[in-house]
Amino acid sequence: MKLRKSPQTSIVLAEFLHGAHDWKYGYDISRNTGLKSGTLYPILMRLAERKLLATRWETPEAGKPPRHMYKLTADGVAYAREHAPSPVRRRLAQPAFSGVKHS
Repeated sequence: MKLRKSPQTSIVLAEFLHGAHDWKYGYDISRNTGLKSGTLYPILMRLAERKLLATRWETPEAGKPPRHMYKLTADGVAYAREHAPSPVRRRLAQPAFSGVKHS
């Protein structure tokens, strides 16, 4: 399976390994990885095309728009474990701004 192994793809794979069997929203993945949508969504599409991610639309509550959700497949879990960065490298890749104000 040929997949471009960019640092950003590795970070996304590492994010999915946290709760590898849980469905995740694109917004949450973006927030947790610090990746902008223009970088993240092409990665998610490539992973889904290669059957490493399962995708589905959330059934929304009344008045809310549906959201796309993603989850690693069994092959995706194995691939992520092999190609995700170590926990130390993943922490270093996090955005510098945490949203916490310091006085």
